[in-house]
Amino acid sequence: MPGCTTSGRDHMRTILRRALLVAIIVTVGPIAVFRWVPPPTSAFMMERRVVNLFRARHVPVRYHWVSLRRISPHMRLAVIAAEDQKFPTHWGFDFESISKAMEKGSVRSRERGASTISQQVAKNLFLWPGKSYLRKGVEAYLTVVMEALWPKKRILEIYLNIAEFGDGTYGVGAASERYFRKEPSQLTPWESALLAAVLPSPKRMHADRPSGYVRGRAQWILWQMSHMDSVEAARKL
Repeated sequence: MPGCTTSGRDHMRTILRRALLVAIIVTVGPIAVFRWVPPPTSAFMMERRVVNLFRARHVPVRYHWVSLRRISPHMRLAVIAAEDQKFPTHWGFDFESISKAMEKGSVRSRERGASTISQQVAKNLFLWPGKSYLRKGVEAYLTVVMEALWPKKRILEIYLNIAEFGDGTYGVGAASERYFRKEPSQLTPWESALLAAVLPSPKRMHADRPSGYVRGRAQWILWQMSHMDSVEAARKL
């Protein structure tokens, strides 16, 4: 009957609206909280802990929060130079890099070259590894919300605390202590560049035992730290 059909559609719309509202609350809520509260862990750290339960070789998760004021300015600049030079000025997405990555068509280029620091925070903090369209869609949504609710300094602060700098070593606090036996505030430009150099593959590359490739990449990062277009804006973060 027409009346039943209309009633059924209205009921379905109501369910969808409520589901959408719940989804927004569930996603926006934690992002709003983490604007002020340090994340106790991340999705990637939790995934590593679960994997450890089923592996003979147990890799401990090293992580402790360090505020941005206790992180060397060299380290802040190094990750921007290495990962996302337009970070101080974009709104979460580097559309020029995305376009170039799509033209090249390489997986590595798409995953690293086109992903901004904001997108990496959304993925590492809340999501799961993988390359599905679903994950990328959710990542884009979370990135928009984060850019709306967090200042750039907060996004950078969380990135520096949850990025993996070595196998099981998350955040610059744990990385600087493990590899250089010092506080993150004491990192030199070269040490900062070495840490930033391993970000594309932290399980394979080593900041404390750098290969020729890592040293070369660190040298490139040092040069970029002085010559990139947005260096003055980055230094203010």
